[in-house]
Amino acid sequence: MPQRRANARTRHPRHERRGEARLPGVLATLTAITLYLALPQQLLVTPRYVLPTLEILLLIPLIAINPRRLTRQTRVFRVLSLTLVGIIAVSNLVALGILINELVYAGVKDGRELLVAALQVWLTNIIVFGLAFWELDRGGPVSRTQALRSELPLADFRFSQDENDDAVEEVADGASGSSDWVPTLVDYLYVSVTNSTAFSPTDTMPLTTRAKLMMSVESVSALLTSLLVIARAVSILH
Repeated sequence: MPQRRANARTRHPRHERRGEARLPGVLATLTAITLYLALPQQLLVTPRYVLPTLEILLLIPLIAINPRRLTRQTRVFRVLSLTLVGIIAVSNLVALGILINELVYAGVKDGRELLVAALQVWLTNIIVFGLAFWELDRGGPVSRTQALRSELPLADFRFSQDENDDAVEEVADGASGSSDWVPTLVDYLYVSVTNSTAFSPTDTMPLTTRAKLMMSVESVSALLTSLLVIARAVSILH
């Protein structure tokens, strides 16, 4: 334990790190694609495999550029990664809109299928906004680990680690200023989960206009799914 605490207090300049692991981002993306593939056909605006195929085609070169660790960033890499997240986000929001329309106007009778579809849309919502936060905050996952702090864009989110320098020693040792901590995908997925369940920020605050807008869209989407879609499905079941 003393050695671990000592290591936490030792600064590891981010430009000397190996970069964030590629696998978590790939798994999150594939999970979102799989959830979309499993949606009922009436919630899809294109043939079932069109968008997932396009998303896979965008994912392949991203893996090729950074197969193990996220250490290289080119303009093409940035465009591809943001386009991939954008396609998943838009297709899921469209699916939510169609789902609500089906409930309000189409007289859907299969409540069980509806509950499952609502859960799929909600889970995809969490994943895609977590990926969006991860891709945009402080220039993205590559910049956060490879660039000097003085060269990073302004932060979109303020994590608790960013303000723990004056806390008790065992907390302050893991703060951003002490250990050169930076958020990873898991941290952004946690922000997305709490925003989708509490419908508001919890321990991580949005700082920029785009972060506030994204969190607002996610909260409203989650609220519609939770209050309107699930409530309607339960009433159908009864």
